[in-house]
Amino acid sequence: MGPVRLEAITWERLGNLLAERLLDLKPDDGSPWPRIAFDGAPAARPGELAHRVSEALRIRGRSSLVVGTEGFLRPASLRLEYGHQDVEAYYDGWFDTSALWREVFGPLEAGGNGRVLPDLWDPATDRATRSSSVQLPPGGLLLLHGSLLLRHWFPFDLSVHVLLSPGALHRRTPEAEHWTLPAFERYENEVDPGVTADVLVRADDPRRPAWNG
Repeated sequence: MGPVRLEAITWERLGNLLAERLLDLKPDDGSPWPRIAFDGAPAARPGELAHRVSEALRIRGRSSLVVGTEGFLRPASLRLEYGHQDVEAYYDGWFDTSALWREVFGPLEAGGNGRVLPDLWDPATDRATRSSSVQLPPGGLLLLHGSLLLRHWFPFDLSVHVLLSPGALHRRTPEAEHWTLPAFERYENEVDPGVTADVLVRADDPRRPAWNG
């Protein structure tokens, strides 16, 4: 990734500025529901930023729905077919992308009904969650957070990548999950999310983020 000019900011101000930017976002495909990615390794906590933006949108009178890809894991029998620490499986097969297309993105296409399933599978019980669909009103925003999001051709109208340097990613990833680190190195090499994303947030110091807004 080439050099990117970043500006120091607080998380609170970042959430507010992103919310303001999203208020005027119009999908190119005619959908009434803007779809936003919050991409980053688990250690980067992209979900926290998604929830912060959702709250800032609520204060501004806009509906949003936060969905995490961890609710769309494949069953353990498929996810762990090649062992509990198979990097290739983690990169290509842990998340049920077909279900995300069907249950999350499909209903938000132009002409869709706006009824989104917020999660499908509980990794703790390894069973379906049986959650009810949520009706997202016209103008409501989908805020999808998770890792490795920008390699699936999902129809995002704006993408945010929360970046950690390799050293910060290693430090902030629990030791038991260090086996996943090669997947994020591959993602960096193949996708270059810091360049691909519309908004880059650097979070090496969790107290002092910086962004390219």
